[in-house]
Amino acid sequence: MRIDAVGLTAFVRDIFIREGCSEGEAERIGRFLVAANLTGHDSHGVIRVPRYVSWLREGELVADQTPEIALDGGAFALVDAKYGFGQTAAPFATDLGIARAKEHGVSVIALRHAGHIGRIGEWAERAAAAGLVSTHYVNVAGSLLVAPFGSVERRFSTNPFAAGFPVPGASPIILDFATSAVAEGKVLVASQGGKPLPGDVLIEPDGRLSADPATLYGPLVGLDRDNQKGAGAIRAFGEHKGSGLSLMCELLAGALTGSGTAGPGPRRVCNGMLSLYLTPEAFGARDDIAAEARAYLDFFKTARPTPGGEVLLPGEPERRMRSLRGAEGVPLPEPVWATLLAAGRPHGLDGNAYRA
Repeated sequence: MRIDAVGLTAFVRDIFIREGCSEGEAERIGRFLVAANLTGHDSHGVIRVPRYVSWLREGELVADQTPEIALDGGAFALVDAKYGFGQTAAPFATDLGIARAKEHGVSVIALRHAGHIGRIGEWAERAAAAGLVSTHYVNVAGSLLVAPFGSVERRFSTNPFAAGFPVPGASPIILDFATSAVAEGKVLVASQGGKPLPGDVLIEPDGRLSADPATLYGPLVGLDRDNQKGAGAIRAFGEHKGSGLSLMCELLAGALTGSGTAGPGPRRVCNGMLSLYLTPEAFGARDDIAAEARAYLDFFKTARPTPGGEVLLPGEPERRMRSLRGAEGVPLPEPVWATLLAAGRPHGLDGNAYRA
């Protein structure tokens, strides 16, 4: 099935208003989750709604928290989200980074104790729209999902990395990926009738490679999923390279920010993010930088493709998908839609009414 993005956003917003969030926060949750679906990153989209609701009810997430600047060094700041929604904390931290970089030329913003902050490319896009280069390292405290290279045991979370580079007169370059072979949300999507997984992204305790979501979740009964019930793990991408980058995300976003690492021992689940913002003018004339970037990107795109292939810049697939889904609607597997209907039902919300 497909649903218009405006209606889907309104449905998610209304669910969270009735779960106790302010209208402003609920609107942000709906808008940013649906934005992830629009770019094709369904793993970070509305499939997350039931999990957010559970976290909110269990006290893991706290509604309407105002992020606090815990340490302020001018070009550096540490922001404590106080376990509030990432859709409130991440734009606050990003906007702070943009403002401080415009004042100082560069800025470093550390964010700790945030709820799930969604698709990290969203924040790189936000900085690029303001004319800034940015990089973002993210970890998930208390979330053991990924086995390091050479191991079958979980030691990381999916620990994404993102970077953005604005190109005046052209679309920005936005690089955004999990350091795991797939994001956990993609395993979740596959487990609920969505796109199947590649055959080698999960690993069983005996070392066998797997594409079965049950490796991560255990027996797939009903629609509830607990990623701690499976005996296996997600693999790191790129063998030792992805594993090493994931380790740095744990240290930079988890240990350095004070947000906490994935383990050892039980920990409260939250995101940490270390972000660097750069104003191009601090490094030379903006026009010169833009001309060099455009010349190189044009050169990059002239590389002869493989048979049947295409040379794409980071961010191009998302822009294409955003245009397509904006026109045709957001596709949702029936099991995912069923979980959304179930989230709205206790509040008297009929999700199908939002499909008009």
